[in-house]
Amino acid sequence: MNDPYSVLGVSQSASDDEIKSAYRALAKKYHPDNYVNNPLADLAQEKMKEINEAYDTITKMRAGGGANSGGYYNTSHNSSNPTYQQIRNAIAGNNLALAEQLLRQCPNHDAEWNFLMGSLFVRRGWFNEAMKYMSTACSMDPANAEYRSAYQQLMQMGQNPYQRQPAGMSPCDCCTMLMCADCLCDCI
Repeated sequence: MNDPYSVLGVSQSASDDEIKSAYRALAKKYHPDNYVNNPLADLAQEKMKEINEAYDTITKMRAGGGANSGGYYNTSHNSSNPTYQQIRNAIAGNNLALAEQLLRQCPNHDAEWNFLMGSLFVRRGWFNEAMKYMSTACSMDPANAEYRSAYQQLMQMGQNPYQRQPAGMSPCDCCTMLMCADCLCDCI
């Protein structure tokens, strides 16, 4: 999918109400009911699907859900550095390769850079690396509540390793998959 903001025709700094308004206007325009018995019905249906995906992506990124279920960074935070905002959006959109590429290109490794690098490693499940970067971010900007909160969450995870799991998979899911695999092996 293209940039979800450009699909809805809004900027990344648009308010939630502006995004909702743009979504509703486009949904009204391209709704399949408007194209019954029309040769453009398939095109309108594809456009409607794209609009829905864009809106869902933006709402998940801004709510901190879906891709950001760990809550280690705040996607609604407006960084003064547009590159950092782009990195936040990439992390929230689960485009970790782009986020890492942009981070590696940054010449200044300030507190926010360390925080974002830590957030990237959290998403990858590399908690020891994430801890180093989050700690550095907190040391460089001890008054930043966002950095401290993320670092404290990581510290708590270090005390409870059972919380360290891939997104969407619980320890019970892992055991269930192993039991199923064992049953399959015995049957073959």
